Amino acid sequence: MGWSANRRILIVALVIAGLLAVAATVAWFTGRTDQHNTPRSPAATSGAQTSPEAPKPDGEETGAGSVPAPAQIAEPVAFAKAAAVMLWSYDTRTTSRDQQLAGMQKWMTKETEYADWESVAGQVPDPLLWSRLADQDQHATATVTEGHFPSAFKQALADDPSAITEAYIYVVTVNGTQRIGWTKGGAGAEERAVTLAVQCRPDHDCTLAALAPTVTQ
Repeated sequence: MGWSANRRILIVALVIAGLLAVAATVAWFTGRTDQHNTPRSPAATSGAQTSPEAPKPDGEETGAGSVPAPAQIAEPVAFAKAAAVMLWSYDTRTTSRDQQLAGMQKWMTKETEYADWESVAGQVPDPLLWSRLADQDQHATATVTEGHFPSAFKQALADDPSAITEAYIYVVTVNGTQRIGWTKGGAGAEERAVTLAVQCRPDHDCTLAALAPTVTQ
């Protein structure tokens, strides 16, 4: 079930408390109060609306297809780079939509008060579009050119370094390239960028918490 705008604002306020001004926080992770501005799906080649459904329970469909296992990385920027590659990569030839969602969910933080699964699942096309992509054997790989903390996040950390210890959520922007292929040798490439919220508690590997509706540099 999707979160209401008010609940999303509350969750983000808890996550980024003390790190960003309230207005900036709302803009990064909720967009407009009355509309969720989901980034374009990594697998979509049209503007079709996505449907962020939860993956099937364990046992209904085994494996995660081509989705890589969560990166075991304890540094925010490095983890965010790996997560971006995961988000921008897919293979409809070997992976069902349910497997794609299940594989992506494994990257998420288990701390539900900080996890915005809807923002991540919204990257996957709806069942009809996924089926059409599969008919064309569409698949994608990705490379990352750089990742960094946005300037506003760095300034907030400098102003109050201890604030991060509430939830250990870091804001990271990643830039890269996605290369898409399909049947009969079709291919294309485009530059991609995403702003992620990643949770990196001390002595634990990082996990994915949310995607921002817009990219923040």
